Amino acid sequence: QVQLVESGGGLVQAGGSLRLSCAASGRPVSWTAMGWFRQAPGKEREFVAGISWSGGITHYADSVKGRFTISKDNAKNTVYLQMNRLTPEDTAVYYCTADLNGARFWGQGTQVTVSS
Repeated sequence: QVQLVESGGGLVQAGGSLRLSCAASGRPVSWTAMGWFRQAPGKEREFVAGISWSGGITHYADSVKGRFTISKDNAKNTVYLQMNRLTPEDTAVYYCTADLNGARFWGQGTQVTVSS
């Protein structure tokens, strides 16, 4: 089992930045592939970014490539999502995930709202 708690969401103006954090407990993040998903009102949940268990491989949705950066701090058992040049289309609830032994664990989500 992995427990995930996101933080760092909020209201920001278009063009601004936010950094989301995901604190994990139950298993070291160094053992797991981690990711971020988001769900906007009336839309399906979509993949945003992922990072391998080693941290050496990252991948991004085309819509955020070049603006968002995912990273891990194994010492703090925390995963981050640095979001720059935000647009109103980035408004959504952002969820952290951990993949372990064939199962995907989800956090409770944090709201990000980007005003125009």
